[in-house]
Amino acid sequence: ERTGSLEDLAPGEQIYSARFMGKKGYLVTFKKIDPLFVIDLSDHSNPRVLGKLKIPGYSDYLHPFDETHIIGVGKHTIEAAEGDFAWYQGVKLAVFDVSDVENPKEMHQIIIGDRGTDSIALQDHKAFLFDREKELLILPITLAEIPEEIKESDVEQGNWPQYGEFTFQGAYVYNLSLANGFELKGRITHDETGEDILKSGYYYQSDNQVKRSLYIGNVLYTISNTKILLNDLFDLSELNQIELVPETA
Repeated sequence: ERTGSLEDLAPGEQIYSARFMGKKGYLVTFKKIDPLFVIDLSDHSNPRVLGKLKIPGYSDYLHPFDETHIIGVGKHTIEAAEGDFAWYQGVKLAVFDVSDVENPKEMHQIIIGDRGTDSIALQDHKAFLFDREKELLILPITLAEIPEEIKESDVEQGNWPQYGEFTFQGAYVYNLSLANGFELKGRITHDETGEDILKSGYYYQSDNQVKRSLYIGNVLYTISNTKILLNDLFDLSELNQIELVPETA
């Protein structure tokens, strides 16, 4: 049963993510830029917008950092020179400060890779791992990169953004704190030879693709269809690996 509604919030835009925390809701819509709305839900019959933030890109997933900060996982974008749209770029991680509900702010942000970079965490939040006490954030990344000289040439000639070439697939491990933002601790891949990257064309698909991560004690486990890799949680050195037997028909 509907108890209330909030209409004409962002005409022509699509809702990409939502998060409910206490008596507030946080909503991301997108068409050309990313408005983050802070919504008061204390009166269910009369929800109202308290504040909003407009920045490039969007968040597919919002995850609480604490009561007044939210992590956003999505894509960086560039507005098209012509037309009412934006070009998707690399994966974007951000921390939003919502302590002032009328003026939410982006505290920290980092962009991973170029156009074509992706993460299954954008569609499946279970691929995202965060522990505030350990200042630990991990997510799978399929990295696409464009050489700097080509980027510069495209900008000078006004070309539309092109896709990068795949250069890595695996887990990106970050230290994350409000004081220092995102600090890359290291990367873990299950494609040890790089053959899957070399074989990939416009789309990356491999059974070695890291899909999940978790930790038990001081051991970090990353999981693909082919193996479970065990790494030290602190220095990421490899401890062991377990080969997974493929299913047979």
